[in-house]
Amino acid sequence: MARPSTDQRSSATETALPNVITVDGQGTPASFEITVDGEIELATGVPSEEAITVSGTAAEGAVADDTRRFRFSGEVTDVTIVNHGGYTDDVVDPEIYIE
Repeated sequence: MARPSTDQRSSATETALPNVITVDGQGTPASFEITVDGEIELATGVPSEEAITVSGTAAEGAVADDTRRFRFSGEVTDVTIVNHGGYTDDVVDPEIYIE
């Protein structure tokens, strides 16, 4: 039996996990945890290679100058950000975008 093409798998994922949340690092190291009432998965990359933990309804990881995107179903129930840059005027928390 032939395996589905990447485009077919992407399309199936987009249908099952129609929403996208993006964590956009702003230059300051920060960790994050996102919880949804459906399912969540990393949109691009491999979680173990990106040092991200994804488990059913939650995803956690870290950003600094990079961006992490997740696909999910349901609603976002919680987003927690812990800024590791200290408490100075130059520290900026990551931006969170939900599509």
